[in-house]
This record gives sequence, structure tokens and C-alpha cells, in this order.
Amino acid sequence: MNALIFGANGQDGYYLSELCKSKGIKPTGLSRSGDWIRGDVSDCEQVEEFVKEYKPTYIFHLAAKSTTRHDALFENHAAISTGTLNILEAVYKHSPTSKVFITGSGVQFYNDGNPISEDTAFEASSAYAVARIQSVYAARYYRSLGIKAYVGYLFHHESPLRKPNHVSQKIVLAAKQILRGADEKLQIGDISVEKEWTFAGDVAQAIMTLIEQDNIFEAAIGSGKTHSIKDWIEVCFSHLGLDWTRYVEPAENFQTEYKRLVSNPALMHSLHWQPNIDLRQLAVMMIETHKITL
Repeated sequence: MNALIFGANGQDGYYLSELCKSKGIKPTGLSRSGDWIRGDVSDCEQVEEFVKEYKPTYIFHLAAKSTTRHDALFENHAAISTGTLNILEAVYKHSPTSKVFITGSGVQFYNDGNPISEDTAFEASSAYAVARIQSVYAARYYRSLGIKAYVGYLFHHESPLRKPNHVSQKIVLAAKQILRGADEKLQIGDISVEKEWTFAGDVAQAIMTLIEQDNIFEAAIGSGKTHSIKDWIEVCFSHLGLDWTRYVEPAENFQTEYKRLVSNPALMHSLHWQPNIDLRQLAVMMIETHKITL
């Protein structure tokens, strides 16, 4: 058994590739950066050649620009929408028995603060959401042609592999720098925003659980439990023995996309998947991964 992972250089790609290895599945990663095979999912000829050559058991499409900003419109359209079409068409033509996982997102749904399931209505609230919605309809179309195309709607998840610009890692790194004696203030937007803080390794397990199904093709993947950004700050700073109120101040002119984003993962729970790592364990993992020399 083998797997192709498009967008393998991110945290999800890492944990999926490790999971594949543990299950005896040989992963081949493709990415525009990192140590994987250099590839661009928006290049239809390149994608077709990869699928034709490997005829993989599984394909995971994870590639995207991790932002909902409008100025990433064309980059996300190329990676998400065009990339999905390229993969599905290549599978249709050259490897129709492959199972394909397409990444969806919690932010592509109408969000009134209540739990979101795979049956919640879509809402084109950003250019990023538009690309995600387009890719889902592509998956549904190719499913009608006999391709096993799965969609996992991922909610907020984290790991020590997060880049420094993500709020979770920004808070962790700031707390560690302060512990080392840095005289700095951490500016954060609305710390009352609530979202899920699931471990990316648990999310990888859920993705694999979904794609191993024969009759279930779309599911919301998340913990179903929210914590505020304030909760994350408190846990990280208290683990290092710091009083967060001395170092955190609000960022000016900050506008949040939502006040609460939470999944209804009942379908995934029915498939016997549950996340194993809670908020505090995740914070400790991210803090302790790169230990500070005091």
C-alpha cells in the first residue's frame, strides 16, 4: 500500500506521513518546500504524472495557504480548487481505485456560534471559504462518477510544528522568551474568541479513520470542545510560572472573523474516533518541544 500526500510540508502532512508508516503504508510527499519531492498541485500535468506513476492506495490533498485573507485569493484558488480538480481528474483517468481525501474547513460553513456538522449550510464568507466550497462540489461530482472522494472538515488544530505567526505558537514563543528575561509585551487581538485546540496528530488519526470507510464520505473533524485564546494564554504562561496579565495587552484595531467556532463531531465519534490530547497536554507539548536554556 502507498499514499501520495500533496502539501506534505505542513503539520498535517507530517503526522499523516508518520501515521502511514506506522500502518505499513509507504508515503510519498509532494510540496513546494521542505525535503519532500518538489511538486505543485496546481500543475495539472505534474499531478497527472504523479498519480499515473504511483497509482496510490490513498491520496491526501492538504495543500493550501493557511490564511483567509483576501490577498491570498488566487494562491488559495490554485492550491485548493484547481488542485482538487487536478487530483480527481488524474485519479479518474489513471487510478480509479484510489481513495482521495480532500481537506475542508470549519470556516466554510454558516457560523452562528452553534456546533457545526458536515450537514451545516456553507457560507462564502471569505475567498478561502469560496475555494474550500468549490473543492467540495468537485469531490461530490467525481463521487458521482465512481471515485471515492472524501472530505474532512477540519477545525482549529495545533502542534509543535506550527509556524511562529500562528497565534498558538506566537503565545508559546513569547512566554518562553519572557521566561528567559526578555522585556516584551505580547499584543493579542480578542482573547475571548473561542475555538477548538485539537492536536494535529489526533486529527491525522481522524483523517485516516474517515478514508478507511467505504460508505461515509464527509465528516466534521474536531474535538467539539472550545477554549478561549485567554485559556490558552493562561495555560502556557502558568506552566512556566508566569503571570500572563503582566505581559499581554490587546492589539489595536483588531477585527475577529468569529467569536466562536466549534464542531459537532458526532459522526466521527460514531466511527470510534476521539481526540486523545487535551488543551493542557497540547500546551505542554508545544512548550517542552524546544526546551529553554535558562
